[in-house]
Amino acid sequence: MILSLVASVAAMPLASLAGPAHGIAMYGEPQLQEDFAHLPYANPSAPKGGAIRMAEPGGFDSLKPWILKGNAAWGVGLHVTESLMMRSIDEPFTLYGLLAETIETAPDRSWVEFTLRPEARFSDGSPVMVEDVMWSYETLGTQGHPRYQSAWSKVASMEQTGERSIRLTFTEQDRELPLLMGMRPILKKAQWEGQDFTQSSLEPPIGSGPYVIDRVDPGRSITFRRNPEYWAKDLPLMAGLNNLDEIRYDYFGDANAMFEAFKAGEVTVWRELSAQKWAAEYEFPLVTRGDVIKSEIANERPSGIVGLVMNTRNPIFDDWRVRQAMIEMFNFRFINQTLNGGTDPRITSYFSNSVLAMDEGPATGRVAELLEPFANDLPPGTLDGYSLPEGSERAMDRPALRRAQALMEEAGWTIQDGRMRDDQGRPFDFEILLNQNGTAMRSGSETQQIVNIYVEALRPLGITPRVTLLDAAQYVERTNNYQFDMTWYERGLSLSPGNEQRLYWGRDGVTTPGSRNWMGMDSPAAEALIDTMVRAGTTEEFTAAVKALDRVLTAGRYVIPVSFSPISRLAHAADLKYPDRQPIYGDWPGFLPEVWWKEAN
Repeated sequence: MILSLVASVAAMPLASLAGPAHGIAMYGEPQLQEDFAHLPYANPSAPKGGAIRMAEPGGFDSLKPWILKGNAAWGVGLHVTESLMMRSIDEPFTLYGLLAETIETAPDRSWVEFTLRPEARFSDGSPVMVEDVMWSYETLGTQGHPRYQSAWSKVASMEQTGERSIRLTFTEQDRELPLLMGMRPILKKAQWEGQDFTQSSLEPPIGSGPYVIDRVDPGRSITFRRNPEYWAKDLPLMAGLNNLDEIRYDYFGDANAMFEAFKAGEVTVWRELSAQKWAAEYEFPLVTRGDVIKSEIANERPSGIVGLVMNTRNPIFDDWRVRQAMIEMFNFRFINQTLNGGTDPRITSYFSNSVLAMDEGPATGRVAELLEPFANDLPPGTLDGYSLPEGSERAMDRPALRRAQALMEEAGWTIQDGRMRDDQGRPFDFEILLNQNGTAMRSGSETQQIVNIYVEALRPLGITPRVTLLDAAQYVERTNNYQFDMTWYERGLSLSPGNEQRLYWGRDGVTTPGSRNWMGMDSPAAEALIDTMVRAGTTEEFTAAVKALDRVLTAGRYVIPVSFSPISRLAHAADLKYPDRQPIYGDWPGFLPEVWWKEAN
C-alpha cells in the first residue's frame, strides 16, 4: 500500500550518487538493485505476438507530439521514441537507465551526467550519439512544447564529457532536474536538422523505441509494428514488455461510435468511465459468449482534478465569491446519483486519495508555516479549512441557491428582472466550451449530460450559460489560447509532483499559450510552494509543501470537481492478458499495452 511505501521512503536518507549508478530516485534509493531481472509488474515469460486495437476520440493531423502546433496521434511518444532513463510505475518517482547505461549526480544535484549505452540504436540502425541527445535537449527546450521549456531554462551549461557521456549543470537548486532531464525524448538529429521544428508534420519520426510506425491513415488510424531488431529487447528493464506485434489506434467521432465498434469486435480494449454503465450495459454477445471479459485495475495514485474550470482571465470569474457561488450551484450529489448511481466518490482536493492530500480542518505544523507569509492574500479556507458543499438528493438544492445568491450579492451581482446583473445592468453571461469528442476520462455525451444538468440548476440564479460544442482540433486551438470562460478540465497528478506544477499553475501560463494553467491563476503562494517542493531535502518538507499547495489550489475555487474512480474498468478480448502483480500507479502509461500480451489459441 502507498501509505507503507511512503512511510518507508520517508525513513530513508537522501540519495547521493557517489558515482555512476543504474538508477535514481527522487528520495531514497531505487527499489531495484543493479542486477534486477525484470520490473516487478512485468511478466518475463509473456509470449510475443498478436495485436491489440484501441479507440481514440476525434482525429489527428500530426506525428509530432513534442510541439504546440497540431493535434498529434496518440502513441508516437510512447512507442516510437525513448529517453535516457525509464520510469518505474511501481515507485513514486524512480528512473532506471534505458538509453543511458549510468547516471551520476553531485550530492546536491547541481549537475547530472549520463553515459549512453554503446549498443543504443535508432530503428534505422544508426547509433544514438551524444550529439543526438544534445540536439534533442536544446531543440525541445527552445522550440518544443512549453512543457519542456521550464526545466531547460534552468540549464546553465551542457557539454560532452566523453565519447558517450554528457553533463548538464543547473542554475539553481532543484532536486528534480536530473530526473526531468533523464525523461526527455531523444530524437534523431539528422532527421530534423535544417527543418522548422515548430511546424506540424506527418513525417514518421525515427526513434529508438520498440515500435515503428507501420501505417497511417491521417485522422482515422495509426498502426505501430514491433521492431524485431529493437536494440534493447534483451535488457532486463524490457523483460516482459512490448509483447504485442501490432498496436493500432482507431479514431472515432464520439464515444458512442467507439463503444459500438468495441461491441462489434473491431476494438479489443475498452476503458469504461461510467460505473453505472459498467454495471448495466455489458450484456452484449461478446461478453455473454466469454470472448470479452471485464477487469478492474486498482491504483493508489492521487485523484488529480477533473471538472469544470473557470477562466479567471474573464473578469467575472476573478472573484472567489463568484467561483464559490458556481460551486454551490453544482449539485454533485444529485448529478452523481443520476449519472453514476452514486458509486464513485467526489474529488475533494487535487491530491485526494493519497498521503499528499491536504488534511481536514485548519492547517497545522509545517503546512501552516509555509502558508503564513501569504495569509493576507489567500482566499478564505486556505488556512482555516475548506470543504465542498454536500449537495442534495433533489435536483434543486435550495440551501445552496440561497448561499450562492448571497455570495453573488457580496460580489456586486443581483437578480434583476429574472437575470443576474451587475450594478450597471450588465448580465452575468458566460460560455461553457466542450469537446464533442470527449476526453481521456469522460465521454463527450457524459460531459454534456453533466453540463445540461448544471445549466438547468443555474437558471433560478438568473444565469443561463451558452454551451458550445467543438471538434477536437477546434477545441485544442481554443484551449491552448485560453479562449473560453468555462470548460471541462482534467489534470492527472502523481505521487511525485515537481516542476511540471509550474506548467499547471505557474504565473507564466497566464499569458503563455499551451500551458495547463487554464484557470489563469497567478498565486505567489503557489509559486513559493513549488520552489519548496523541488528544493526539499526531506520527504517531510516535500509532503508539507504539497499539502500546502493542495490547500492553495482547492481553496482557490478554480475548478468545480466531479467524481473519480480508484479503479480502472477495462473490458477486453479474453485472450489479452496482463500480470497479476499490478503497480502502484495502476493503469497508467507504462501498463497498457506495454506489459500486456496475447495468449495463443
